[in-house]
Amino acid sequence: MSQSKILLEVGTNELEIVEFFINERDGYRGYYGINVSKVVEIIRTQPVTAMPQMRHPSVLGAFPYRGGRIVPLIDVCKYLDKGSIGDESKIIITEFNNVQTAFLVSGVTRIHRISWKQVEAPSRFLMEMSRGSITGMVRLEDRVVFVLDMEAIVATLHPALSIRMDEKDEEAPLPPRKFHIIHADDSNSIRRLVYSKLEKEGRFDVTQVTDGEEAWNLMQKYKQEAEETKKSVTDFVQGIISDIEMPNMDGLTLCRRLKEDPVLRAVPIAMFSSLISPSLARKCENVGADAQFAKPDLQAISDKMYDLIQSSRA
Repeated sequence: MSQSKILLEVGTNELEIVEFFINERDGYRGYYGINVSKVVEIIRTQPVTAMPQMRHPSVLGAFPYRGGRIVPLIDVCKYLDKGSIGDESKIIITEFNNVQTAFLVSGVTRIHRISWKQVEAPSRFLMEMSRGSITGMVRLEDRVVFVLDMEAIVATLHPALSIRMDEKDEEAPLPPRKFHIIHADDSNSIRRLVYSKLEKEGRFDVTQVTDGEEAWNLMQKYKQEAEETKKSVTDFVQGIISDIEMPNMDGLTLCRRLKEDPVLRAVPIAMFSSLISPSLARKCENVGADAQFAKPDLQAISDKMYDLIQSSRA
């Protein structure tokens, strides 16, 4: 199965998920999902070589993939502490943040095309039980499919792949003023990292929301305040950083709606996603995004957002 065969229209607020399952303890079968855009291929099990530097029990080892690239294999069942996968298993090869990773699952069922409106946010209890690795739930017929945060899993096992920023000289002068930006992302861990690093940097005051719909509603509020006070909307908010994968309204739909609005289009928006690739970068351009960067390089998008705001105010 190749992701190149599955294309969605830009800004339709739809996604496609690969549904897979793991055979958990006591005969229970748990259903999970991953965005098709992150899936490179689904293959049979492979012999692996141990990776001594990766001591987490869920990392089974690594194997050579196309072109000789060495890909680590993560046992999803072990990571979630749900038991063992079983004999008849599949490997899902993924690529995000420009890194390929393989996930061992019990089996793959099918692909579902759904609206982001169908993706429900997980409860706090579910987040705690899944170690923060579930970003959403989808109710399908007689079962619930849990959407896994694969980036969070990989970052937990390999901290070097988590969001980072360059270390700044402590003696460097602070900018003449801070700019107010909105950051939209459904991942709790990513929101915490982005907030702490951007606030520490000293160039932005950050307001965070959990999905594109919240960001859209907040921008409508600022638009109304601007009209009532006869000010520009950019007096209230100067920029937006948005993820692409989010429940209720995805980042591409958010960007399209903002850029179609004659008032809100003045606010620069940058896409910050693990899915950025040449084809997706073109989709971002098609909906009017001012910039797009792949996670985990937060420094690049911070610098670009600052420059965009400065240019828009010149």
